[in-house]
Amino acid sequence: MKIILEQTGKRFNYDWIFRRVTATFNEGERYAILGPNGSGKSTLLQVISGHLHHNEGTISYSTPEKLLSPDQFFRHCAIAAPYLELVEEFTLAESLQFHLQFKQFIPAVKPKDAVGLVGLEKSMHKQIRYFSSGMKQRLKLALAIFSDVPVLLLDEPCTNLDAAGTSLYQQLITEYCGNRMVIVSSNDEQEYFMCPNRISIQDYKNA
Repeated sequence: MKIILEQTGKRFNYDWIFRRVTATFNEGERYAILGPNGSGKSTLLQVISGHLHHNEGTISYSTPEKLLSPDQFFRHCAIAAPYLELVEEFTLAESLQFHLQFKQFIPAVKPKDAVGLVGLEKSMHKQIRYFSSGMKQRLKLALAIFSDVPVLLLDEPCTNLDAAGTSLYQQLITEYCGNRMVIVSSNDEQEYFMCPNRISIQDYKNA
């Protein structure tokens, strides 16, 4: 999988969030999008994911076999972010069943194993509405990290996690990301510890 941004920009009304981002994201590499709170790093990640449309430039997605349309890319990526909501009326078991209709887990991890790995095995039949914010974040990370896709997008992945949760996140990334592309939007080094490639959103504020 390869993602290429060419002179890509995003604005809301007349205000440009970033402009003329040119970057290539390659299979198996780790990338961090850095910047202070409110700088637009999450917006850039959403543009890369296809959740937001860009206003200038281009974004292309490709596998070794073919180019992908933006509408096809979602099948090849998984995302965990504070603004992506879980279905509160579902139980944990139902959340897993719903997710697996769209994306299967990596072969090494069965759904029951995934729940145990993030410490939620006692909550399988509890509705998500009764989860703490930390439990919800653990579930979001499990659904993203264990999905069998080549691209993993993480926006502030340790939001609402305590020290034990942050350590768990780092362990999951280390053990289960394999040769997948990982892009992290963050200003906390504990979240992007594994990313040698770093992009500062500030470089594209006055481009």
